[in-house]
Amino acid sequence: MAEGLRERKKRETRQRIADMAMGLFMARGFDNVTVAEVARAADVSVNTVFNYFATKEDLFADRHDVAVDLPVRVLRERARGEGVVAAFRRDFLDAIGTRDWRYGLNPGADVFAGIVEDSPSLVARMRALHEDRETALARALADELDADPDDLTPRLAAAHLLTTTRRLSDYALGRQLAGEPWESVEPGLRAAAERAFELLEHGFGALGVLGEGPGEQGEGQDHDREAEADG
Repeated sequence: MAEGLRERKKRETRQRIADMAMGLFMARGFDNVTVAEVARAADVSVNTVFNYFATKEDLFADRHDVAVDLPVRVLRERARGEGVVAAFRRDFLDAIGTRDWRYGLNPGADVFAGIVEDSPSLVARMRALHEDRETALARALADELDADPDDLTPRLAAAHLLTTTRRLSDYALGRQLAGEPWESVEPGLRAAAERAFELLEHGFGALGVLGEGPGEQGEGQDHDREAEADG
């Protein structure tokens, strides 16, 4: 269905307000910008801003609904015969190559992260965003698996997948914040991602298994022989 003129103007107004707000936040920090200043920059009234965004935090997280839907799209748009872990691996590696914003690998992500870190309300808002993403993905997985309401599998899978991608993004961001250029960060991030998804694909069962120390194997064999003699 084609977008009508009214809907297009509303979408454009919302986008203009969000763009102006983000520009001010990035230049001065979230807590140092008022909604009134955003309204003036966008050439609208304060009431108009609140008609589109319920809170100031929503101005910052204007892509909330899109961000929540992205993992669900990765799940639903995977190729025939492609497993869920493989789909997220492919999508994350693609985001590394394109530096797409969906995993926070885009240029300027370090500035974005700095703004969030400096504002307790934004830290809470981003935490809620991550929880919403995980809940949405778990529901989509449950639908696909036709899981019972008390089946933990969809929730565990969603938690593992999204925690993995988030930790990988944090790893890349930390190196950038330490002053490394993207060209230096990318190879290590790719290697870390390959390893992380390998662990998701095949499990952590062999992780941390203690090897036998010197003499332990022989001692064990002696014990076995003694047990057989007693028997």
